[in-house]
Amino acid sequence: MGRGRQKAKHTKVARELKYFSPDTNYNALERELTHPSTGAPVDPKLEEDLEKWPEFNSVVDDDDDYEEYTPGQGRTA
Repeated sequence: MGRGRQKAKHTKVARELKYFSPDTNYNALERELTHPSTGAPVDPKLEEDLEKWPEFNSVVDDDDDYEEYTPGQGRTA
């Protein structure tokens, strides 16, 4: 198949996607936004590991050295 035919098919698919407007179920969207999900179930083995190593459980690294690299101040180390 030549490049012209391939490009024509791609253009056709792109045009279909561009102008496709599915019916939005606003009731389902409202339910989803008002009742937050509990998230994915956590593996019990993972919970044990997180309790065992609490220093690796935090999302934010408290000893972040970002202040050393703020613009205009240069490196303070």
